[in-house]
Amino acid sequence: MNEAISQAVVPPTLTEQTCFDIGETLAGRRRGVRAMLPFAGPAVVASIAYMDPGNFATNIQAGASYGYALLWVVAVANLVAMLFQSLSAKLGLVTGRNLAELCRASLPRRCVLTMWGISEIAAMATDLAEFVGGAIGVSLLTRLPMMPSMLITAAVTYGLLQFEKRGFRPLELAIAALVGVIGLSYLAELLIAPVHWAAVAKHTFTPSMPDRNALTIAVGIIGATVMPHVLFLHSGLTQHRVKPRNDGERAKLLRFSNIEVVVALGVAGLINMAMVIMASSAFHAGHAEIASIETAWRTLTPLLGGAAAGLFLAALIASGVSSSVVGTMAGQMIMQGFVGFHVPVWARRLVTMVPAFVVVACGVDATRALVLSQVVLSIALPVPMIALVWFTSSEKLMGRYRNRRFTTAAAVAGAVAVLGLNGVLLWQVTGSGV
Repeated sequence: MNEAISQAVVPPTLTEQTCFDIGETLAGRRRGVRAMLPFAGPAVVASIAYMDPGNFATNIQAGASYGYALLWVVAVANLVAMLFQSLSAKLGLVTGRNLAELCRASLPRRCVLTMWGISEIAAMATDLAEFVGGAIGVSLLTRLPMMPSMLITAAVTYGLLQFEKRGFRPLELAIAALVGVIGLSYLAELLIAPVHWAAVAKHTFTPSMPDRNALTIAVGIIGATVMPHVLFLHSGLTQHRVKPRNDGERAKLLRFSNIEVVVALGVAGLINMAMVIMASSAFHAGHAEIASIETAWRTLTPLLGGAAAGLFLAALIASGVSSSVVGTMAGQMIMQGFVGFHVPVWARRLVTMVPAFVVVACGVDATRALVLSQVVLSIALPVPMIALVWFTSSEKLMGRYRNRRFTTAAAVAGAVAVLGLNGVLLWQVTGSGV
């Protein structure tokens, strides 16, 4: 009897409360902003991949070398990201399966194995950027060598991943808090840096490409903004989070999902633009040669003061740790979806850390490795982009929720643009364009 009473008064977990609140909203008993908050989560988690240390590396180079000239690339890449993340979320909500699972179920075996291989390479490149970036931040903060800093980063990342055992909500809130740290840090940076706002407005809406190296950085920005692994991840985050009971509830879920994508990735886009603006304002006039995160941090103190350098470091560590968590989640989902068996978190974490340790042990410049990893991601990006457009345009798979013609046309245009940029980059890298 006493045991039954004690069980009855146990408060619900965060995940259980979130599921209850979502049900209340879908039933029409909650309205306004309060009704939308429980739906926030999947796009917030996905958005951290758009603010990872790879973004720091490419955005610092873009701002230091070319001022505000490449801001339009960040803006366009973010719009493409919004479109494809909304398609990924829709795929999971409508089908109840994630992108990797649908590829395995629908495509020929050879095609599936090829896509899995490319996606695994992309996941490793992602984790290289995120893990090394977080370790750089820890190293700068603690003044420890990179190897011990990488071990610290690995331990913190693994600790955060344990939140998943308590349901989806605690990890979503932890990631949201780290997004807040990054956003507030860069908001403060903009208040400190001498920004030329008229030039910011001009270059946000006026495309330009100063030279060939700018094109390489632009492709890196795209690779750091529109992320292959997170296109797989978002469909997995939505597939089981809420089970709609009818088409009316499914339509509401899709509407709330699209709102969340626009808000979460809108914030991520503004943070990315703030990175370029800060680098341009601080470095372009007299320190255009700055290309590494470490040099940028050391140079900020004499240029803008210790507060600016401290904020930069806080944002970098928050970015590295949180994006490593998201990268591991995505890697698990990709492997499980394509090959159909469960991978323990510790095993996945160990596998994805190996390339990062090899890079550091070989003495490769960490920031250069970050930028090149983003180029690899951009080259791998068309695989999930094409698959997403194909599946979400299928009436057999999506029914009434298949893409409209305008949506399909916009998605195809985005995929073609990325493919075109990748082709130009490869032409340059191989020397054919000389």
